[in-house]
Parts: sequence; C-alpha cells; structure tokens
Amino acid sequence: MILDAARLAAVNLFSPETRNVFWKVLGMTLIVLAGLWLALRSAFIALALPSLQTFLPDLPDWAGWLGFVFAAVAGLGLALALALLLSPVTALIAGLFLDDVAEVVEKRDYAGDAPGKAMPLGAALASSLKFLGVVIVGNLIALALLFVPGVNLIAFFVVNGYLLGREFFEFAAMRFRSPAEARLFRVKHAPTIFLGGLVIAAFLAVPVLNLLTPLFAAGMMVHLHKQLSRKDPLFSDRLLR
Repeated sequence: MILDAARLAAVNLFSPETRNVFWKVLGMTLIVLAGLWLALRSAFIALALPSLQTFLPDLPDWAGWLGFVFAAVAGLGLALALALLLSPVTALIAGLFLDDVAEVVEKRDYAGDAPGKAMPLGAALASSLKFLGVVIVGNLIALALLFVPGVNLIAFFVVNGYLLGREFFEFAAMRFRSPAEARLFRVKHAPTIFLGGLVIAAFLAVPVLNLLTPLFAAGMMVHLHKQLSRKDPLFSDRLLR
C-alpha cells in the first residue's frame, strides 16, 4: 500500500496535469530559500564580521590564512542552517499547493469518487503556520541529537517521518472530513501513516530532489488516504458522497 502510493506520487510529479503546479512549487521554494540565504548571510556579516575584523589585525602576517578558514567554516555553517530550514519551508509551501495537487490526483485517478473540498484560505494558512512551528520544534530536537553518534540519522528520519506523515495526511484527509475526524482517522492508522512519513523523509534527504517534497508528499498522502478509506468501513462512505 505504502510503496504503491509512493510510486503513484512519483509518477504524478512529472505528469502533464501537474506541470503547472510543479513549476509553482519549485519556483516559490527556490525564491524562499534564496531569500533565507541572503537573510542569514546578511545577519552573519552584520554580527560576526566586525568581531573578525577587530581580531585579525592583531595576528602576524603568516596567520592571514585564518580568515580564509573562518570564511569557509562560516559558509558551511550557513549551508547547514539552510538545510535545516528546508523542511519548514517545504511544509509552509505545501499548505499553499496541496489542494492543487490533490485535485489533479483525485480527478485523474479517482474520477468515480466524490471530489474533495479545498480548505478555505484562512484555514489553510493557519494550518500551514501551525505545521511550520511543529516542524521547527521537531528539527531543533533532531539538531540537539546531531552530535550523538548512532542517533543523529535516526532522529532525522523519526522526527521528520512522524511530522511529515501526520501533517500531510491530515491535509489530504480534511478535503473530505472535518479536522476532528481527520485526526481521529490518522490516529487509527498511525503506524501505516508513520511508515509513509518515513518514505517522505527519505525523499526529503535526497539533494535537489527534496525541493519537490511538497508535491510528492501531497500526492502520496492523497493516495494513501484513499486506500486506507476504502479498507475502513467506518470511513469509506465519505469518498462516495
């Protein structure tokens, strides 16, 4: 079930029907990441560079290479900070484009079912912001475990697998259900949804490809929600109304 949902979501990434959404998601993600990079770089220059310039003149001439080393380390730190922000950024963008992706998947693969209902703009923004906060907290926990051998990689997948699986599934479920019912349905199928979240976390860990995480995760969870609903007699009727 999970692998089938992931396969269908991967096919959906490059289908003609989702091409417009594809470019929207990719373009907005790159713009946001570029803005974050400039903001982090400006903050570093404003806060750290004056201290460095004060310190370096006191060094002997042969130690000028320390400035180059410091710049390289700083660049690596900025890149790491940007990588840690990638998950929250994709989470925020997902809230803006999930309904577009879900509509394409539902029309193409589930034409016989009743169409889902897009969340109101205010509710979608509020949900995206809530998810943004949850993901930031989760990644701070993972960062705290970064230097614990044998735990850091596991922490990345567990934290992001749980958060991404939970929130993307509820986004998909709320096209057919109330928020309370969507949460109840998620809790009932929590192990399956967590495994699906691990697949999304693995997708997120692939450089460059991870920029398409919102598109992939949205499509995958739409498929997973449909499949779980069909197998659950207490929830399946919603798809046919």
